[in-house]
Amino acid sequence: MSTIVIDNTFEDPTRRAPLVLNHHDFGSVTDEVCWVNESPKPPLAWYITFVISLSLLGMLGGLIMYLFATGVGVWGNQNPVMWGFPIVNFVFWVGIGHAGTLISAILFLFRQKWRTAINRFAEAMTIFAVMCAGLFPGIHVGRVWFAYWLFPIPNQMNMWPQFRSPLLWDVFAVGTYATVSVLFWYLGMVPDLATLRDRSKTKLRAILYGIFSLGWRGSMRHWHRYERGYLLLAALATPLVLSVHSVVSFDFAVAQLPGWHTTIFPPYFVAGAIFSGFAMVMTLAIPARQIWGLKNFITMRHLENMNKIILLTGSMVGYAYSTEFFVAWYSGAMYESFAFVNRAFGQHWWAYWIMVSCNVLTPQVFWFKAARRSIPIMFIACLLVNVGMWFERFVIVISLEQDFLPSSWAYYKPTWVDIGMLVGSFGLFMTMFMLFIRFLPVIAIAEVKAIMPEANPHRGHDHHDDDSDHATMEARS
Repeated sequence: MSTIVIDNTFEDPTRRAPLVLNHHDFGSVTDEVCWVNESPKPPLAWYITFVISLSLLGMLGGLIMYLFATGVGVWGNQNPVMWGFPIVNFVFWVGIGHAGTLISAILFLFRQKWRTAINRFAEAMTIFAVMCAGLFPGIHVGRVWFAYWLFPIPNQMNMWPQFRSPLLWDVFAVGTYATVSVLFWYLGMVPDLATLRDRSKTKLRAILYGIFSLGWRGSMRHWHRYERGYLLLAALATPLVLSVHSVVSFDFAVAQLPGWHTTIFPPYFVAGAIFSGFAMVMTLAIPARQIWGLKNFITMRHLENMNKIILLTGSMVGYAYSTEFFVAWYSGAMYESFAFVNRAFGQHWWAYWIMVSCNVLTPQVFWFKAARRSIPIMFIACLLVNVGMWFERFVIVISLEQDFLPSSWAYYKPTWVDIGMLVGSFGLFMTMFMLFIRFLPVIAIAEVKAIMPEANPHRGHDHHDDDSDHATMEARS
């Protein structure tokens, strides 16, 4: 039976769809990926997106200066909702960064070869999301010139930070996560940076790519050290997927407050982080493969696999939502039951049902193969998931507006500064991502070559996706 490979199908049902389409030699892979960085002028869509993102970033900078000059009263934070949009945004952005580490580290350790086309920009997304996340705790302290109190150093009175505070745990967890993620991302790019160095047509580009490629020559010794280091960093990054968002959940779980003081938060937050992270990867991958012509590398098989993970983690999040209500009822605690009933039917009932609709109902569409393979459906679904996961954090934080004392009850309203900073954080994220796409390899060239049938010609084309052998060094170079 003859087979025809196109973008969204592989007509022989007895074989897996290939991971790289329409490429039969390594040189064509290099040319197509490097075109993104080497083209004299990027597509018009890049300029439009970059200008919009840079404008939003400028707005964020102006609002931060306004906050420093005026004070935290410009936010909607109030008693008893001491934490408002800043912490909601912090938890949201930390969650977005989880998919990059999962795709790169865990799937690498499990030798899942379909990760190779999406791991590079997923790792970049992780770093930019952590940048956005780290911004908000720093400005949330109010007196930003005392932000160094968050670090484990004594102040001028020889007083150390409160190590029993989960806010200090966040500093250690997110700081470690950011450090390992940057190292993992950068080490994986070294062979590809050397490729761009060797193909540079200007002296400046050759010097810059040469500096960051660390003298890479593709020798056997270089590959040996590279693979050992990459495996070590993958092993270090894997537990961070579980630990980082678990620690972030402790901000709420260790508090003696109804609706927060629950042991389900760590696994619930981790599943939600992977859920939102994969949705963001899809949100970025779908336009990128269209604008930059990457359909031969980010194939329908990649998108379908990620849709399956979104379906799985979305179902886990829905299970966690139902478990919270069961525990609140089964505990017999009056305040606990009130907190959850108030979430669903109280003042911000609309936010709760947006959360449930986007996070629980929307992913169920991926039970159908036609939906998993439809670009418009998956793009809209992933956008709704991103919206729903932000509202999840909003519902958790804002649920304090009706606490133990009815005299202190109020209705939380964000100010224009709150909303502007949320929108501006997306400007920061997209600005960094646009620069990354323009100047750094968006696809892991060396890793993509290693999974092609040509890398192991003795295995034959029928077995290219089932063997776990490493490609030869010549193929990767």
